[in-house]
Amino acid sequence: MRNPEQVLNILAGHSNEPEYKYERLYRIVFNEQMFFVAYQRMYAKPGNMTPGTDGKTEDEMSIDRINKLIESIKDETYNPNPAKRIYIPKKNGKMRPLGIPSFEDKLVQEVVRMVLEAIYEGHFEWTSHGFRPNRSCHTALKSLQNNFNGAKWFIEGDIKGFFDNIDHNVLIEIMKDRIADDRFLRLIRKFLNAGYMEEWQFNKTYSGTPQGGIISPILANIYLDKFDKYMDEYANKFNKGTARSRNKDICKLNSRVHYLKRRINEVEDVNVRTRMVEELHEKQKLILTMPSGNDMDVNFRRLKYVRYADDFLIGVIGTKNECETIKADITKFMQEKLRLEMSQEKTLITNAQDSAKFLGYEIYVRKDYATKRNSNGTVRRYFNGNVILHVSREVIKNKLLSLEAMKVVTKHGKETWVSKGRTYMIDNEAHEIVSQFNTEIRGFYNYYSIANNASALGRSFG
Repeated sequence: MRNPEQVLNILAGHSNEPEYKYERLYRIVFNEQMFFVAYQRMYAKPGNMTPGTDGKTEDEMSIDRINKLIESIKDETYNPNPAKRIYIPKKNGKMRPLGIPSFEDKLVQEVVRMVLEAIYEGHFEWTSHGFRPNRSCHTALKSLQNNFNGAKWFIEGDIKGFFDNIDHNVLIEIMKDRIADDRFLRLIRKFLNAGYMEEWQFNKTYSGTPQGGIISPILANIYLDKFDKYMDEYANKFNKGTARSRNKDICKLNSRVHYLKRRINEVEDVNVRTRMVEELHEKQKLILTMPSGNDMDVNFRRLKYVRYADDFLIGVIGTKNECETIKADITKFMQEKLRLEMSQEKTLITNAQDSAKFLGYEIYVRKDYATKRNSNGTVRRYFNGNVILHVSREVIKNKLLSLEAMKVVTKHGKETWVSKGRTYMIDNEAHEIVSQFNTEIRGFYNYYSIANNASALGRSFG
């Protein structure tokens, strides 16, 4: 029986080969060692002590039980149990459905997930950051900072009910591009069709990925990888020119500056030289208040894209009309190729100097002619056109309200934040209360630590 690490490394070795097709994957799921690795990754998670619809938990897992599970997979009699549906509160007060699979199904899903990750990780685009190794919200946001500089417009993508509306047939067809193993694909379809139990009533699933399923995140990435690749091709066609043409007014001013610098030392009349120095300084200051490139250059276009799960943001150097065309083309692709619907009301086209929302941050492009001398003593505008990540007062307010740490009082037409006692913690020990507060504050700080106004967070929480 082959070592799981070797098996996965062999699969990963072909991951970045676009035309490579994987065969005989189903037999990997017969490997007892793969289940041991899956168990090691899962056993410490507290949710495993919650029984699924089969009434069993992690406590009853054994080697014999794993072998029986493998035998049922071999003869294809294995059928996942429907997930147990429960509801948990959302930040907006509504309830979000959550599926709890049985522990055996979690084990099988983890084995399948490991195989899929080995196959697809090298195949995915660098613009995808959600649910991937060594990727996170922060890597997506830093990608924005590094690549969206100078953008004139943002397009905020919003897919209606993405995870609930993934088309099973489209997903399987997408996977057939990489996987030539019908038994392995049938196993994945079994998870897609497993359904869920709610109020002791079985409900079939006709679309979407398994709620609470371990394989759901990677299946979602496989589905939207088609969109990532479409956006990469779209950007290559949209991009034009190597650099903006120079601002003609600045070119004229630079010519005058060079002339003055050359002539000043040749002029003997002190008064004339003084006037020339004054003009030189005036022209240099004026240059620093003007864009060096031609913002209206029709021969220069750029499109940048980043995605985290079903949230994506597009940065465009171009016109608003071109952004409208991009939005229409994206909508058409989603409908025709992925059978998904874009929310036209929430898919916003925003001027980059205003703010777009992405992953809890407000994103905008700074217009700032402040200067700084480089190591050579040359004055440069280092800040203009940079992407700014901003955490808004509204985000902080909503966080504190969700923690029930404050209430909002309006006095004389002015909103005031007032601290609020948490009575549900009244019986806790002092160290438990402090630990709870520190955990909440630390979590918030860690997430928003890369914000340009991160220093303001202390005053907001103080």
